[in-house]
Amino acid sequence: MQIAKNTVVSIHYTLRDNEGNVLDSSIGKDPLHYIQGIGNLIPGMEEGLEGKLKGDKFDIKVSPEKGYGERNEAFIQKVPRTAFGSQEVRPGMQFQAQTGGGTQVVTVTEVGLENITVDGNHPLAGVELNFNVEVMSVREATSDELSHGHVHGPGGHHH
Repeated sequence: MQIAKNTVVSIHYTLRDNEGNVLDSSIGKDPLHYIQGIGNLIPGMEEGLEGKLKGDKFDIKVSPEKGYGERNEAFIQKVPRTAFGSQEVRPGMQFQAQTGGGTQVVTVTEVGLENITVDGNHPLAGVELNFNVEVMSVREATSDELSHGHVHGPGGHHH
């Protein structure tokens, strides 16, 4: 069976940046299980998997536009230290912030005496992503999986 919209797919993957540094991998862990074509993965990854078969091994190169987007300097803001109360704040910490578009995760990049700089860009925004992928299995999604928007059973969600 080919990977197509509404199929449940299990893959092993290794994600590297352009310098070859491993950013994430499922190797040595359970495979990643997802439903194809409903936005469970970044668009470039779903496009690269479309039509593949169980046992296929291949590479997918994903541009920032089809991954986590380009970096947006407007997402970097200075926030008064008082907004964090008495909490100790260090670079690298992440917080949820309420924005006009809803809740967004921001990462602290600088801590000053009066202001704290936070970045609302995804950590992989602006990065070309290089995936090495092996398709472990492909099957039709059940109607329950499609209505819930995620995989059930082994490797998936259990209700």
